[in-house]
Amino acid sequence: MPERTTRQRIADALRDRAAAGSDLADEFDTTRPQVYQHLRHVAQSLDEEELLVAPPECRDCGFDGFDDPLNYPSRCPECRSERIAEPTFTIE
Repeated sequence: MPERTTRQRIADALRDRAAAGSDLADEFDTTRPQVYQHLRHVAQSLDEEELLVAPPECRDCGFDGFDDPLNYPSRCPECRSERIAEPTFTIE
């Protein structure tokens, strides 16, 4: 039986539980930017399921209206804080 790809393993993990990009990067021994790239492809390849994203949120002012939820912003556009909680992902 062929080994499952990283994208397939990420999708399987997200079917079991919600996870942040850094958690997935640690679990699958890759970088966070690569995880986000994989997530974009996983989202496109899902048929009857959906990739759900809890958006990033500023820990200082609570802003959560970031433009791209499949990204980890470095700063809050409202208060300029760098204390941003990562988005979390799950598949349902």
